[in-house]
Amino acid sequence: MARQARMPGRMGRVAAVCSLMFGILALASAQSAKYSKGDHVPLFANKVGPFANPSEQYEYYTLPFCAPKTEIRKNQHLGEVLAGDRMMETLFKLPFLDSFAHKRVCSYHLRPKDIQRFQDAIDQDYYFEFIYDDLPVWGFIGEKETTLVDGKNEVSYFLFTHYIFSVTHNGQGQVIEVNWEHDPRSRLDLSDATKGTEVTLLYSARWTKSHLTSRDHVEVKAPQHLEIRWFSIFNSIVTVLLLTGFLATILVRVLKNEILQYARVDEEGGMGEAEETGWKLVHGDVFRVPNNKELFCAILGNGVQLLSIAVGVLFLACLGLYSHYNRGALFVAALLIFALTSGINGYVTGAFYTKMQGQNWVWAVVGSYLLFLGPFFVICTFLNFVAVGYNSSTALPFGTVIIILLILTLVSFPLNVVGGITGRNFAGPFEAPCRTTKMPREIPPLPWHRQGTFQVVMAGFLPFSAIYIELYYVFASVWGHQLYSLYGILTIEFAILLIVTSFITVALTYFQLAIEDHHWWWRSLFSGGSTGFFIFAYCIYYFNFKAKMTGFMQTSFFFGYMTMACYACWLMLGTVGFLSSFSFVRYIYKSIKCD
Repeated sequence: MARQARMPGRMGRVAAVCSLMFGILALASAQSAKYSKGDHVPLFANKVGPFANPSEQYEYYTLPFCAPKTEIRKNQHLGEVLAGDRMMETLFKLPFLDSFAHKRVCSYHLRPKDIQRFQDAIDQDYYFEFIYDDLPVWGFIGEKETTLVDGKNEVSYFLFTHYIFSVTHNGQGQVIEVNWEHDPRSRLDLSDATKGTEVTLLYSARWTKSHLTSRDHVEVKAPQHLEIRWFSIFNSIVTVLLLTGFLATILVRVLKNEILQYARVDEEGGMGEAEETGWKLVHGDVFRVPNNKELFCAILGNGVQLLSIAVGVLFLACLGLYSHYNRGALFVAALLIFALTSGINGYVTGAFYTKMQGQNWVWAVVGSYLLFLGPFFVICTFLNFVAVGYNSSTALPFGTVIIILLILTLVSFPLNVVGGITGRNFAGPFEAPCRTTKMPREIPPLPWHRQGTFQVVMAGFLPFSAIYIELYYVFASVWGHQLYSLYGILTIEFAILLIVTSFITVALTYFQLAIEDHHWWWRSLFSGGSTGFFIFAYCIYYFNFKAKMTGFMQTSFFFGYMTMACYACWLMLGTVGFLSSFSFVRYIYKSIKCD
């Protein structure tokens, strides 16, 4: 993130930044420390917020709990800050292997406005998150009950005042798992907000030895529904096999027969242009450079980069880098891979733009850098201001924003420019199998079901149908509180998505050329990327019927980030669709004799 003399310094800065980020990843994946009996293990308060709004997070002591007189903050790495963690040491003391019961945290007076704040928080199902030895601990601050009195519903509010921490260890000085529960007999009635009240907070600790030797062996307590998910994969594989068989039929039978027929006619020399039909008739237009080639090449560059990011993130996930205690590792990995793959973006853009004989290659490379990053930066800036307006801990600190900007300017942008120069200089000329005519051929009238809009919709439906079940679990993890751990299944689904997108786009491109429609460049890109529109439609369905998110902040975060995710899918899958069609078109036109 003279000229030869400055290059080593720049490369040194790039290496230093990359080494720093790899160190952050290593720190994020660090294992539990080892302790002796009685050692101090701090319990950090991380956040509170409405359970239905995972992006709406606040610091724990924004609620009127008794706070330490001196703030002791945890030194957090970049990933934790990006995840919205703001950890502060609490008054709870949980020494290693020290079990006790009913220890007092504090006693203090709640004013009427404090009681009202607790009532509002309980109404919104506020939960809290503590961090103990890098392990998250979740719980609710209170509950409400509705009773029928004289034919009317009366709501009673209760604050939990006795926290019970159950900690397991492996007998070797390491913490394995931490759980939280409350004593149902210790609740403070906060139904009356017209007068203050006294509150005393208590807590207990229970230490037990676990049969597990490492926290990596702890079973993730989340609904997996393996039978449904494996059935979804089986259904997707069947879809891939059917598409493969369908395309094999086209390539082996129909296409092969057509190629042999055209070759036989060419040898006999007895068929004029008037008698030619099908995809051979448009051989003089099929390799005509599309309009807006700067934008087209920029889309291809971004698509290949996003595909590289997806593969890299999934590869690290399969290695076990991400877990519920490797906080923010996914964000750091995505940022690192994005920065390092910017050169791929520039190279693909520069190479294709040169093959298309473009002259304004500087703007093409700069445009490729800003095509995805520009809208993403605008949306992130807007959402950060929204979080600041809500005084939410999700808002990124100014220092973190500066670090990200330095990574983008000192690593990402230079690599993009170097990649663009390399692609421009080393890209060979475009050798089309057929010569392009000067005047484009007129496209005959097409029925409605053979036009672009219908084909784009058809192209997106099949890939989406192959992934929509797994998509629910991804959404439940990203926009909920379920822990996602089956990255192997996610990788298989991603591979199926790419294969189905490639096959369906190739098939539709063949049908398009067979009816003498030679405008296939942009069509294949939109056909491949149309799955992104289906995913966005699913976002609307999920938000309205599956999730229970409310409020301007959560709505902005959901649709802001999902809009960029769907845009990324459109770029990536559109590129996959075009490159597959491009290879297919070159293959079939190489197989015939073109005048």
